[in-house]
Amino acid sequence: MAQLNILVTDLKALGEVTRLRILNLLSLGELSVKDLTQILSQSQPRISRHLKLLVKSGFIVRHAQGAWAYFAICQNSDKSRLVYSLLDSLDLFDEQLQKDKGQLKLLRQQQREQANKYFSLIAHEWDLIRAMHVSEKLVEDEIISFIGNKKYEMMIDLGTGTARMLELLRDSYALAIGVDSSREMINVARTKISDAQITNAQIRLGDILRLDEYEGVADFTIMHQVLHYFDDPYQVLYSAKQALKQNGEMLIVDFAPHKHEFLALEHEHRRLGFSLEQMQHWAKKSGFEIIQFKEIHNKKDKNGLSVCLWLLKNIS
Repeated sequence: MAQLNILVTDLKALGEVTRLRILNLLSLGELSVKDLTQILSQSQPRISRHLKLLVKSGFIVRHAQGAWAYFAICQNSDKSRLVYSLLDSLDLFDEQLQKDKGQLKLLRQQQREQANKYFSLIAHEWDLIRAMHVSEKLVEDEIISFIGNKKYEMMIDLGTGTARMLELLRDSYALAIGVDSSREMINVARTKISDAQITNAQIRLGDILRLDEYEGVADFTIMHQVLHYFDDPYQVLYSAKQALKQNGEMLIVDFAPHKHEFLALEHEHRRLGFSLEQMQHWAKKSGFEIIQFKEIHNKKDKNGLSVCLWLLKNIS
C-alpha cells in the first residue's frame, strides 16, 4: 500500500488526469503519439510531453520505428505492477474513461478497415497459395505439439506478418515481440493482436537480418513461412541465432522442396522449399542443432505443397 501511495504521488506530480488516461489506454495495447492525440483530442506537443515524463519515470517504454514511436506499459517490473494496481483501483465506469475506450475502439475499427483494404489487394496471392498446401489447422496443431507445455519468458516471431503465431502461441510465452519489415503488415498485426486482446505482445518494424537490438534476449524464436523469401537461408539463421539465449530454441515452418516455379516468378519466393539435408547444413554452419523434424505431406493433391517443421537448438 505504501508503494501504491508513492506511485499515486508520483503520477500526481506529473499531472495525474491525462497521465492516468494514457496509462489506462496503454493497458489495452501499445499506441503511438498520433493514436493518443486522436483518442484524447489533445495536441501532439502536449501528449508528447506527458509521454516523455512517463518514460522518464519508468512507467512506460518507448519503441522508435523510423519517424514513428510506439509506447507501452513497461512489463515485468515493480513499477508495472504498481501501475496495474493503480488502474485496478480506478472507476472503470468513469464517463471519461469510457469515452476514451470508445475512441480507441473507433480507432481500431479504422485501422481494421485499412487492413482489410490492404488484404483485398493481395488476396489473390494468399488464397492461391493456401489452396495448394496442407490445411493451416494441421500445421498449427503440429506447431502446438512441437512446443508442448513449454512456457517461454521471451518469444520473438520473425516475419510476424498478420501476427497469427503470436495469437496461436499466446499461452506459451510471458512476453513476445513480432518483427516484420512491412509497414502494411505491421498495421495488420497490431490490429490483430488488439482484436485478440493480447497485451503481452508487441509489434516492431525491423529487418530479420539486423537484430542487434534483440541480441541474446529470446528463449524461443519462430519463422513461419518466412525463410523461402530469402536468397541466403544461412544468413537468416545466423542472424536469428543472435537473438537467442544459449540453448534457446527456434522453430522454422516452411515448404518442403517443390517445383512450382511460378511462386518464384510471380510471388517473390526465392527458394522452392527446403530439404532436411539442406536445413541440417545451414543449421550446423550457424551453430544450431536440429532436435525435431516433421514433414506434413499433402494427401489431397500429389502436386500440392507439403509443409515441414524444424525445431533447432542454439548450441554455441
